[in-house]
Amino acid sequence: MGKTQLVPDKWKILSGSMLKLIAVITMVIDHTAHYFVSTYTVLFSVAGHNIMLYPIMRGIGRMAFPLFSFLLVEGFIHTRNRLRYGASLLIFALISELPWNLVHTGTWFYSKQNVFFTLFLGFLALWAIEAFKKIPVLPVVSAAALAYIASLLKTDYSFFGVLFIVLLYGLRENEIIRPLTAFLLENHWWVFAAFIPITLYNGKRGFVKGPVLKYAFYVFYPAHLLIIYLLKYFVLA
Repeated sequence: MGKTQLVPDKWKILSGSMLKLIAVITMVIDHTAHYFVSTYTVLFSVAGHNIMLYPIMRGIGRMAFPLFSFLLVEGFIHTRNRLRYGASLLIFALISELPWNLVHTGTWFYSKQNVFFTLFLGFLALWAIEAFKKIPVLPVVSAAALAYIASLLKTDYSFFGVLFIVLLYGLRENEIIRPLTAFLLENHWWVFAAFIPITLYNGKRGFVKGPVLKYAFYVFYPAHLLIIYLLKYFVLA
């Protein structure tokens, strides 16, 4: 079956680097709202109805996970070393756990796990699907088991986060059906909006080249959580 496209190639103007940048910006908007913006903050009023800032910022933030998930799928497909890729995800999941715990509870402990664990389990699910693709049922069982592990660990986006990654991979050649995976996640209309930049992806790496910039995007996640923690508990407390 050939690739099904929503838009012609000439409209595909966004590189992988631009998708990473959009993902990071939407994530920061989401976390800024979650930790610093009051739910009662009015952005503006229209015909006597208040438009609240908080839900808009959190909605924009829902675009981050689908973008990171899509980039994970692309990375899985194109990486020359899947073992190193998976190890990097796990290492940064572990590194991110402390600032993740601190920003949520102010302590070293929190019952839920950060999104890097979801991405890591999703990566393992894709690897299992590839490894066992010639064995009936086993790819499905493997992916479901890893999604269940995400649920047990209480990772960010949990079971449906891993399933979302798997479906993005399965529908990677079908740009028309692929956006329907948005309905797996909360605030699905905002998730659906993430497929606009995804559809405009041109398959090129872009400006993020070399290990320094590559890992800068990994480091940004725990670093920005630590900054939020310091602001929340020591500056703005």
